[in-house]
Amino acid sequence: MEPTQVVRRDGRRDQELAYSRSPEPEQATRRYTSKHPTQQPQQPPQRARHAPTQQPQPYRDQRRPPPPPSRGRGAPPRAPQPERRRRKRHLFRWFLVFLLVLIVGMVAAVVHLDDSLTRIDALSAYEDRIGDTPGTNWLLVGSDSRAGLSAEQEQDLATGGEVGSERTDTIILVHIPKSGQATLVSLPRDSYVSIPGHGRDKLNASFAFGGPPLLVQTVEGATGLRIDHYAQIGFGGFAAVVDTLGGIDVCLDAPISDPLAGIDLPAGCQTLDGPQSLGFVRSRATALADIDRMNNQRKFMAALLQKATSAGTLANPFTLWPLATDTVGSLKVDEGDHLWHVASLGWAMRGDTVNTTVPIGGFDDTDSGNVLLWDRDRASRFFDALANDQQIPEDLRTG
Repeated sequence: MEPTQVVRRDGRRDQELAYSRSPEPEQATRRYTSKHPTQQPQQPPQRARHAPTQQPQPYRDQRRPPPPPSRGRGAPPRAPQPERRRRKRHLFRWFLVFLLVLIVGMVAAVVHLDDSLTRIDALSAYEDRIGDTPGTNWLLVGSDSRAGLSAEQEQDLATGGEVGSERTDTIILVHIPKSGQATLVSLPRDSYVSIPGHGRDKLNASFAFGGPPLLVQTVEGATGLRIDHYAQIGFGGFAAVVDTLGGIDVCLDAPISDPLAGIDLPAGCQTLDGPQSLGFVRSRATALADIDRMNNQRKFMAALLQKATSAGTLANPFTLWPLATDTVGSLKVDEGDHLWHVASLGWAMRGDTVNTTVPIGGFDDTDSGNVLLWDRDRASRFFDALANDQQIPEDLRTG
C-alpha cells in the first residue's frame, strides 16, 4: 500500500502513515513513516476542558471539629471524646476515694469495737493443764449478773434482785471442727463434778468459788477438752441485743407460764422481746425443768444467730452498728480474745449445728442439794469424739 498524503492544517503535506497489510488480518502491523523522522506525530486536537461545576458548601467553623457522621447499625464504635474521657476519669477517682474512706472507716470501727471488749483472765495457766486438742473450743457462759442495771430494769427483767455471788444460768461448750458442723453441748449447771480445791459440787458452784478461771479449769477436767476461747454475757446485755434485732422468733410446743422469770408465753410461733427472751432461756417451769431449759437455750441461740447474721441485718448499718456496739459492750472475753474471734464464732454457729446435751445418768440428793449425774461411760465416749475432732455418734446425742 502506498503512503497516504495527509494535508495538515497549516497547508503542508506530509507522508504520515503507511500501512502494510499482510494476507492475514491478525498479523497486520502498523508502520510509521514521516518526512521528518525526529518529529513526533501530531496529536489530534482536543476539546477545551473546563473546571467541574462546584456545589456550594455550608460554612463550618474551623475552630471546632465537625460533628461526627451518624453511625448506622454495625458501624465501628466511636472513639470517646476527650470530655467524656475526663468525666470517666473524674468518676473513677471519686470511686477510689469513696472506697478508701470506706475501708479506713471499717478498720477504725473494728479497732474501736475491739477496744470496747471487756477482757478478763479466764484462761489462766494452771498446773497440769490439758494439752491442746484439735479444733476450736469455746466456753459460753450466761451469768446472772445484775451489774449496771437500775432497780427499774431489774424489775422489768424479773431478775429477782441481787442474790450475792455471781452465778451461771447457762454453760455451753461449742466445738468448731476443722471441717464440718459446729457442735453445741449444753453442760447442766447442776452437774455433779469435781471442782479443784473444793471437792465435788455443782458445776456452777465453781464460778461462784473462783470465777471464770475456776469454771474453765473445772470444765477442762470434766470433759478432757482444752478451752481455747471464753465469752460471758449478763442479763442486761442479753436483753439489749435482742431488742436491737427487733425481737427473736421462736416456736413453742407448749405454753410456758413462769412468774419468777416474768413470762407467760402461749404455745405456737411468736416474737419475743428482750425481757421475754431472757425469761424464756432462764425458766425451769416446764415438765423436764433443766432439760427443757437447755433445749430452749440452744433453740433460742440458733434463732438469735440466724437473725443476727441475716442479709437484712448485715446490709443495714442502722441495725448492724447498734447490734455490734451492744454485743461488745455486754461481753466479757479472755485477755487473748478479739473481735474477729467473736465474729468467727458467730459465723460458725449461724447455720446447721449439732445440738446436744452431755449424756445424763440420773439425779441424786447430796449435801449440795439435788444434783445431776453424768453417764460416765457414755460421757467419756461423747467427749473423746470431740477431743479427736470427730462428730459425736448418733447414739450418744440427747436433747
